[in-house]
Amino acid sequence: MKYAAIASGSNGNCYYVAKGEDVVLVDIGINTKHVELRMAKLGLSPVGIKAIFITHEHGDHIRGLSVFCKRYQIPVYLTEGTYKGTKLRLPEHLVHIIHADARTAVGELTVIGIPKYHDAKEPCSFVITDGTTNVSILTDLGRGCDNVKHVIQHSDVLLLESNYDEEMLRTGRYSYYLKNRISSGWGHISNREALELLLENRSPRLRHLILGHLSGENNTVDIVEQTFAPHCEEIELSIALRTEETPLYEYVPVMQTISRFVYVEQQITLTQF
Repeated sequence: MKYAAIASGSNGNCYYVAKGEDVVLVDIGINTKHVELRMAKLGLSPVGIKAIFITHEHGDHIRGLSVFCKRYQIPVYLTEGTYKGTKLRLPEHLVHIIHADARTAVGELTVIGIPKYHDAKEPCSFVITDGTTNVSILTDLGRGCDNVKHVIQHSDVLLLESNYDEEMLRTGRYSYYLKNRISSGWGHISNREALELLLENRSPRLRHLILGHLSGENNTVDIVEQTFAPHCEEIELSIALRTEETPLYEYVPVMQTISRFVYVEQQITLTQF
């Protein structure tokens, strides 16, 4: 399985996961031109995308959705609450309403919805699996609920939100309302909360951790790296940036008990969901 963060941050999110010819995107939160350009840098074409899954209706997750899905005629899967919240009028033949905990088959892949706490209409995260390897995309988490913990325990590749540094948020220029919204248990999780979730729930199967959805105002790459690196000596650690795509990764299981991580491709496994 191959995967990449096309964009990750409070200014836009888009994630790519594929196995062979079966390709899905999670969220289209940057404009179509930038999705196309960033995919091209990775040697990828939007033409082969089989489905788009939307986590929730906030602008940094749907900004480019309408133009992108129409241009390439790609089916869009999202909850009823999310679709109503987008206020978009997408072509009916492209819209597929799903439950927040739905399992959707896309060729050899299964995309599993993970209900979560976030200040949106009917949000969910997603795990993409081929039945052996699990790629989990967990952002916009108000808190580390049991669903989130379960996903971490069964992830081979985990993209986990590490949104803000608590001291930077506390002393920063955001309004009291916005600070409270972010840290209320319905907004985002901090670096500290993300690390606690990781340490309390990861299993030996986790081989690649990608930290994402970093705030441009209340976090830095250096702080995130310093927070997580001491705890990730035996796994691959990456940080997805707001301004550019990650490499294309592939997670390659060599044997049942050995896995190999390579750039330009990487792979995952999902079981017991």
